[in-house]
Amino acid sequence: MYKILDKQVLSKNAKMMVVEAQLVAQKARAGQFLIVRVDEYGERIPLTIADSDAAAGSVTLIFQEVGKSTKHMGRLEIGEALTNVVGPLGVPTEIAPYGKVVVVAGGIGIAPIYPIVHSLKEAGNTIIAIIGARTKELLFWEDRIQSCSDQLIICTDDGSYGRKGFVTQALKELLESDKGIARAWAIGPAIMMKMVAETTRPYQLPTVVSLNTIMIDGTGMCGGCRVELDQGWKFACVDGPEFDGHQVHWESVLERLKYYQAEEHLSTQYWESHSCQLEPLLEETQKHEPQNDHSRQNPHGCAATTGAHPQLQ
Repeated sequence: MYKILDKQVLSKNAKMMVVEAQLVAQKARAGQFLIVRVDEYGERIPLTIADSDAAAGSVTLIFQEVGKSTKHMGRLEIGEALTNVVGPLGVPTEIAPYGKVVVVAGGIGIAPIYPIVHSLKEAGNTIIAIIGARTKELLFWEDRIQSCSDQLIICTDDGSYGRKGFVTQALKELLESDKGIARAWAIGPAIMMKMVAETTRPYQLPTVVSLNTIMIDGTGMCGGCRVELDQGWKFACVDGPEFDGHQVHWESVLERLKYYQAEEHLSTQYWESHSCQLEPLLEETQKHEPQNDHSRQNPHGCAATTGAHPQLQ
């Protein structure tokens, strides 16, 4: 079991957890990810390592509550635990003294870009960071990115903070005015990374993207995370998660991300409806009975639900 040491709400659907994982923290490097499971019935969730502390033996995870598993994870509190934390997995970011670099992050992508920015700065690079979100309330970790950057540009779609517009607009202006940039990184929604790659392509600027594809085992055995590149197929888990953004077949990536939307919606709907019905009963029972091991093992609802339908996790 992997104890939750800290938890924070970063924005409407984004939460941060600091999890005790000593062996993982000792080995974690920028760009790598973990596979976590909330409980013994839960699906395997790939999450990029947002930060790590080898001395404290902890890793920081930031996730967006989208489906059943991430919403379930979001209900856990400090002192509770995740059943599994496996990693670090994937190929670490290639860190070197490139010179002047630009990093672009959108939405939840701000989390995984942070350790990359930090490592690039430690390697002596000059860093221009561009971060963005739909609105101010969805931005987070501005202070952390700022602390490692020589220049920070903030964009919001609605103009509620920073400059109004997409991160790609700011990036294009930067590339027009500064010809000394040696390399770019982009992490965020797939469509955003695609547009960043298209923005840098005319300038022949090497651009690295991090692909969070459909993933199951995370060790290259299932083939579910395969990515189509100009030179052939690769696995995001063992060959990535970082790839040359100019080589990625983005239409294939975007299409594959839609494969299980119907099943994900059904799983979330089923879990939420049963959870809502059983939690009031559990709370009423707990008013009259002392806490015991059984209630601690399943504080969020329905043992019968998860046990009877593991295929919906």
